[in-house]
Amino acid sequence: MSYVPNGNDTRDEMLKAVGCSGRIDELFSSIPPELRAKSFDLPEGKSEFEVEQAIRNLGAKNVNNLTYFIGGGFYDHYIPAAVDSLSSRGEFFTAYTPYQPEASQGTLQAIYEYQSCICSLTGMDASNASLYDGGTALYEAAMMAIRITKRNRIVMDGGVSPIYRKMVRSYTHNLDIDFTEVPVCHGQSDRGELFKHLGKDTAAVILQNPNFFGTVDDHSDIVKKAHENGVLVISSVYPISLGMLKPPGEIGVDIVTGEGQSLGIPLSFGGPYLGFMATKQEFLRNMPGRICGATTDKNGRRAYVLTFQTREQHIRREKATSNICSNQSLCALRSLLYMSLLGDKGLKELASLCRDKAEFAKDSLSAIKGVKVLRSSPTFNEFTIQLPVNANEVIGKMIERGIAAGFPLGRYYENMENYLLIAVTEKRTKHEIVRFTDALEDVLWS
Repeated sequence: MSYVPNGNDTRDEMLKAVGCSGRIDELFSSIPPELRAKSFDLPEGKSEFEVEQAIRNLGAKNVNNLTYFIGGGFYDHYIPAAVDSLSSRGEFFTAYTPYQPEASQGTLQAIYEYQSCICSLTGMDASNASLYDGGTALYEAAMMAIRITKRNRIVMDGGVSPIYRKMVRSYTHNLDIDFTEVPVCHGQSDRGELFKHLGKDTAAVILQNPNFFGTVDDHSDIVKKAHENGVLVISSVYPISLGMLKPPGEIGVDIVTGEGQSLGIPLSFGGPYLGFMATKQEFLRNMPGRICGATTDKNGRRAYVLTFQTREQHIRREKATSNICSNQSLCALRSLLYMSLLGDKGLKELASLCRDKAEFAKDSLSAIKGVKVLRSSPTFNEFTIQLPVNANEVIGKMIERGIAAGFPLGRYYENMENYLLIAVTEKRTKHEIVRFTDALEDVLWS
């Protein structure tokens, strides 16, 4: 009969193996006594069944039945069941770095096809294999423009997401970069003010379409004026809107970025999400992150490889285009599946549904006494309303009625405490929009 050591024997052997004489306190000798836990008051262990029930009960507290009218860069779109099913296959649970193409053709092909879809969607020549989120993608685009132009001023339109603008400033806090922010005018880019800052020291102007207020704008004239002064144009876009709006590539935008959450990625307490980036062919070598290319092997068969790997892990750090060493492969895969399932026709129908339902919501809300729907500029599926009271107070009362009513603009903009940003996606039914209108009227005037 073989000898099975008891718990103390096993512990002593393990302590000796790591160089301790036998006292478990020696494992924590590098931690000052005042920082050590005095005791571990842990409950008795539970069975697998009991643990599972406890976790389910805890998780159930997060479940809610809210109807969402919140946007601001993240949207409640329907995700086809096939996206979950296909992206959950074990074949995709691989290491994120496909350095060995001979063993990673499936992963590389998925990345390549994702890049192709992003190029088709944006009208641009080349895409990378994704970045962390829309905000970091915008920062990388700004740095890319600085490298290309050798200039150090960035002009940001006031309609760019305040969250993104804060991220860009945070990432560049210790760099020698000058920023100029130009307020919007009636919801659209203020041409007169923007043009004043498109000088010889300006690397890029950053725009957003639709902008944070939901306004749709044709930036063709800004692109033309910027290029006359050697200034690059960066545009942050909402990908679903491109089913209806002119692609940024068609108006000459140099770098396109955006948040890919609306392309098949569920809302999930802040992520993980997906930043996409596309650019013109002439700027390809300055684009950060992973880029997958197509080639042929020695037998003439189509093959896929990582290319233009100018990251700091491959070349001297001062020559690197970025320290982005990863990409959101699984999120990019979900986006690829989503775009492939919808196709051109499906994306156009989806965009049309979002826009039409938003217009219905505008008409419904404008009938409420004291509510003003801002209509100075066209919108896609997101728009701004002015309330007769503080928007934060309204939001709290609407939550009690099961409705997440929108995004309070006073959180980021001065003198806009009574303004509410509302988003309507294809998931919002006529009944839900009418219920939203009735609840808002009740909150304001009951």
